[in-house]
Formats: sequence, C-alpha cells, structure tokens
Amino acid sequence: MCRPIYVYVLFRTEGRTVTTQNAAGPLTPAQAFDALYAFCAPALVRQTYLLTGRRELAREAVERAFQTAWQRWPEVARDRDPGGWVRAVAYDWALSPWHRFRPRYRHPEPPPAAPADRALLHALLKLPPSYRRTIVLYDGVGLDLPETAAETEASTPAAAHRLTHAREALAAHLPELADPAELHRRLLVLASAEPLRATEPQPVRRESERRNVLWTRAAIAFTVTIIGATTLTLRTAPSHYEAPIAPAQAVQGVPPVGVMGPLSQKQQALRAKLRGAAARGPERLTPDAR
Repeated sequence: MCRPIYVYVLFRTEGRTVTTQNAAGPLTPAQAFDALYAFCAPALVRQTYLLTGRRELAREAVERAFQTAWQRWPEVARDRDPGGWVRAVAYDWALSPWHRFRPRYRHPEPPPAAPADRALLHALLKLPPSYRRTIVLYDGVGLDLPETAAETEASTPAAAHRLTHAREALAAHLPELADPAELHRRLLVLASAEPLRATEPQPVRRESERRNVLWTRAAIAFTVTIIGATTLTLRTAPSHYEAPIAPAQAVQGVPPVGVMGPLSQKQQALRAKLRGAAARGPERLTPDAR
C-alpha cells in the first residue's frame, strides 16, 4: 500500500524505503510526478476498487486525483505526504454520490470470480461510505487511527467508532473476518485478484494540462463577458434621475355619459324658443352697444 513521504527524495511504504535518484541531478517536476505516479497509482486503483466495486470508476478516480495533483504540483510536491494527498482526492472522487446519475455507472459491474471475494465485496459495499473508507484505510492501507481520522476529516473517537461498527458489520456477514489479521489479508487478496492497471503517467499529465488550458480559456472568456456587459451597462445607463411614470388608475365617481335620444315635445318647444330669442336678441343674449 502506498505511503509516500518526500516525493523528491524517497517514498516509504510498510516500513520499506525506496529512494529515487537521478544521475543528471535533482529530479524535474515531471520526473518527480512520474515517480510518484508509478509508485502509488497501481495500489491506489486497487484500494479505490474496494471502495466502489467498479473497476472503471477506480481508474478514473485515480487519474483525476493525479491530474489535480499535477495542476497543483508545487503544493503537492512540498506536502509531507504527497501520496496521502493524492489518495484523499481519489477517495473523495470515487465516493461522490453524483456518479449514480451517470449513465455509464447506472448498472453494476460483473462481480469477482471467486465466491469468497464476491461475498467480501458485497459486504463492503453494504457499509456506509464513511465506514467503508475508514476500514479500507485502517485495515487495508495500514494507517494508524489518528492518521485515519485525519484523512477522513473526523475526530479520533469518531474514527474508532466507525471502525468498530464496520468490523462488526463485516463479521456479521462473514464471521471469519472477526480477526483483524484475517480481514487485512482478505482485503489484500480481494484488491490483488482483480486485473486492474493504471495508465501511464504521461497521458495523465497531458490531460491535466489540457484541462488547465480549457479552464484558463473559460476564465478568460467569462472575464471578457463580464467586462463587455459592464461596459454596455455604463454606456446605456441614464445619466440623470428620471421620475417613474405613475401607473394608470381608474377614476371613481364619474357619472356615466348620457345617451342621446329623441327630444320630447317640451324640449322641442324650448329649443324653438331659444333659437327665436337668439335671432331677435334679448339683452342677456345679444347685448346692445351703448
């Protein structure tokens, strides 16, 4: 299981130290990344398979984790545990609940060939994701309890609680796994039984750089769009305050318009009288000049 410490000088795993040397001098960033990938990726793919039960998702999660590591290589290279940094990202990606909505991961993959491996994987996948991650880190990878708690972002008592309940759940399905040593051995057998292979590091670096270029272009396009929208707003915005036009309202209390109709005899007589008086001119209608 991968437990690297200093990427530029050495990797440590299970008490064994592997030193990376370069006759031409210090390792370049690409060489250091390739060394970390070659040392950790195969084990990470197998560990991630224990978390998901999906071979393709395990490879994808590890590749995405290393792509993220290459994008942030100055930060990852100076981390005290670069392998743990990549492992945490790979586990987070593999356990994301959004994968269930992807068409390629809607149907289960063929189970392992051996009946014992099938039973163990089935029991693992029935555990909650946090319990599954804890037991893989502690009983599979071999981290101690504080390291497991730190990587799962939990307190040490919470990690111990998860580990205890995960072991009890596995032992309920497979009583022979009540022994931690037997559980560790069976996890290693299950991870090693599947023909899982990681891709080469060079395509991973190229894909990371391609994604970085795409994100940079998208950020530039978004910035240009914001600048253009701001400029258009400044050019079209009014330069002084304009009072808003009050909305139209219905006027209450206005009498309805009268409907014109035929005049009565009385109205007709009055009209004839007024017309005749206007022609002869009473003083109040046609004042005389003085």
